[in-house]
Amino acid sequence: MPNVHEIIRDHVSLSITCIDRLYVNGYMPALQTSGQLCDFMRKHLGQPIPSPALFRPLHDRFVKAVETFAQRHEIPVVAFERGERKDDIANGYRAGFHRRDGVVLIGVAQERAWSFRAAKRRGQGGGVYFEFSRQPVFVKHYYFYVQDLEWGPAFLKVGTYLPYPVKLCLNGHEWAKQQLRHEGIRFDSLDNGFVACRRRERLQEICDRLSAQDVQAFFDRWSRRLPWPWNDHDRRSGFDHRLSLWQMEVSLTQVFDQPVQGRHFFEEVIRENLDLGRPHRVSLLFPTRLNRRTPSPPFGYRTRVITDGVNPSLHIEYKRSHVKQYFKESRALRTETTINDPRDFATTKALKNLPYLRNQASTVNRRLLEVERLSHHCTLSQEALDRLQRPTLEADQRAPGLRFGDTRVMALLHALCLFDHLQRGFRNHDLRQHVADLLGLSSEQYGPGRMTYDLRRLRLKGLIARVPKTHRYTVTTYGLRVALFCSKLFLRILRPAWPALLPANPDHIPRPLRSAFLKLESEIEKLGSNARLKAAS
Repeated sequence: MPNVHEIIRDHVSLSITCIDRLYVNGYMPALQTSGQLCDFMRKHLGQPIPSPALFRPLHDRFVKAVETFAQRHEIPVVAFERGERKDDIANGYRAGFHRRDGVVLIGVAQERAWSFRAAKRRGQGGGVYFEFSRQPVFVKHYYFYVQDLEWGPAFLKVGTYLPYPVKLCLNGHEWAKQQLRHEGIRFDSLDNGFVACRRRERLQEICDRLSAQDVQAFFDRWSRRLPWPWNDHDRRSGFDHRLSLWQMEVSLTQVFDQPVQGRHFFEEVIRENLDLGRPHRVSLLFPTRLNRRTPSPPFGYRTRVITDGVNPSLHIEYKRSHVKQYFKESRALRTETTINDPRDFATTKALKNLPYLRNQASTVNRRLLEVERLSHHCTLSQEALDRLQRPTLEADQRAPGLRFGDTRVMALLHALCLFDHLQRGFRNHDLRQHVADLLGLSSEQYGPGRMTYDLRRLRLKGLIARVPKTHRYTVTTYGLRVALFCSKLFLRILRPAWPALLPANPDHIPRPLRSAFLKLESEIEKLGSNARLKAAS
């Protein structure tokens, strides 16, 4: 069976990196606090007393505009029930929509949103005033499912209550398909992706071209075509929405020339990553959500891998973001990084940060594949092993050896295999807790000083590299190779087989290796006895 590196190198016919699903928030910078709300009612609406009674006319004006718009353009209006899959309902209407541009459907749902609520208060002089605060409320939301010339299928969700929250759902693959159609380039579509394209280089150029300006242009275009909570006068006064990133998916799709290669890939990847604990979770996608009230199975929770009739998947979590790898439609390997909070990557939710986050997510996708290749092809030369284990001089500094089998060294190497380090690297305290847990020590017993000494050893030996002008480190390719090789050798061969070498058998478990050694000893004794008898005769 070919290894992971050979599968990716020799059996991938198309490899494309593209922004996948993109969820964008629209918020009102001028209506975020109760003070701003009072100024809005006093100065913009011209009402001397800020009162919640002013909310209803604004709500009714927007609702009436939506109803009039739907009647004028003969757009179906559907009330979504709780528990329904809105996308499935919308897809049914899209199948009968044959125009290249327009509104397919308007959905209505009661959903939770953050809005303003008022509490009546009495002043010292007997007067009445209202105190406003932001609280969750359940209000009507409109889903505008549209077909756009530039983005294809998309939707906008608009709340009907101040401050009118907005959400956009876009898809980068659909945007790329529309650009290919405009340029007359033929392609074969995969569900939410591509399976083939006549001009692969041009396809990747188009995917890389997607920018924050394209997202902003979509919002500007449809916020003026659709009925909107704000009129032109409101917008000229500064009451308009600003966009921010809510969720972003960046995918690397690699199409196999034969579906069986995808099965080989996952069998190798899951086998390599089950016992070393590199991802936090390797499991199938279950339809139920586990929470505190979910009863545990009779024999407790455990990891299982099922490869008969199902497509396995690999999940790696990092703070609020995660990486998912799965076999898409039995044709392509999809490696997908989902960013739920841009702060995980040391940036803000501003829409202008979209290129930076795309580069970070693409790096994570490529890094994951690199680790998987090294995990399955991590041999080291004799020279590399000697350099690792013996004291050496590196840049005129004495580098202590990292002896294979030493408890502390094995804990260090095992901790370097964690996928948590791939996104932004690690610092002293990030790795220290993992090493302490593997050694069975507390944070006080394995303190910062010991970790600093070990980091110096790893750095001088070339296993890690310091990020310039920071106290953060990244694992080098050589470091990954060493960590994976030594960890696999120790965990898969030496540790499970060591009891077979002991003179006693305290666990009384039958072991094939012990039986083979005993049989070998018995045969050697027979040969020795026969040789002594012949010599004596």
